[in-house]
Amino acid sequence: MHLTRTARVVLGVLMAAGLAVVHVPLLLVLLNSFNADRSFAWPPSGLTGEWWVRAAHSQGVRDALWTSLQAGLAATGIALVLGVLAAFAVHRHRFFGRQTVSFLVVLPIALPGIVTGIALNAAFRTVLDPFGIGFGLFTVIVGHTTFCVVIVFNNVAARLRRIAPSLAEASADLGARPAQTFRHVTLPALRSALFAGALLAFALSFDEIVVTTFTAGPGTKTLPIWIYENLARPNQAPVINVVAALLIALSVIPVYVAQRLSSDSAGGRL
Repeated sequence: MHLTRTARVVLGVLMAAGLAVVHVPLLLVLLNSFNADRSFAWPPSGLTGEWWVRAAHSQGVRDALWTSLQAGLAATGIALVLGVLAAFAVHRHRFFGRQTVSFLVVLPIALPGIVTGIALNAAFRTVLDPFGIGFGLFTVIVGHTTFCVVIVFNNVAARLRRIAPSLAEASADLGARPAQTFRHVTLPALRSALFAGALLAFALSFDEIVVTTFTAGPGTKTLPIWIYENLARPNQAPVINVVAALLIALSVIPVYVAQRLSSDSAGGRL
């Protein structure tokens, strides 16, 4: 479809405005993390790395960061196993209720986070309390896994649909056992999809706050929970900007790498 010059200009301006609404606040957070003025006066009176030093020496920030890393890595690891198994089951086998299984796997990502959080909170109280297992890091990991599985499942299922079945059939014709076919044929073709799914799942887990609020115990604080609890403390405002900037970096980098790996060019190089 050919667009007039005026239409292209209008679309370009609208696109720029939309991107500005999303990204300018993020840039302000990054800039304010170096703002020498504690009240964040604009324009900044100067730049300083003092707030980054304070954040690095804050025990609360370090503990929250470690908790977020533990939860993110554990949830991603579990999601990789469950997501790959579910994707292979749905893609490679035909059975009654196959579409229902696929729908149920994807459903958690479509539900509002507060609904998932309330449901998990009630389930944990019903199932875990009789065994003396309270809310803590374990329940946070389980809660994050529910939506991380969807990310891995979607990435692997999409890649499996692009792999020609003839490759596995040719491997079997040449005498390879199923395990050998998976290791030498299927896994190399899935490698970038697995890596992209893992990065996206980790990024999603790392900055999750709604589900975490309902599944974390009193002593379990992830980095987003720490930010939320310290927003009302004026003396913590500069450090909060540093932590928010760190969250932006730790979220943007995995998403960017995952997007590059999931692109058609990445798929074409398999």
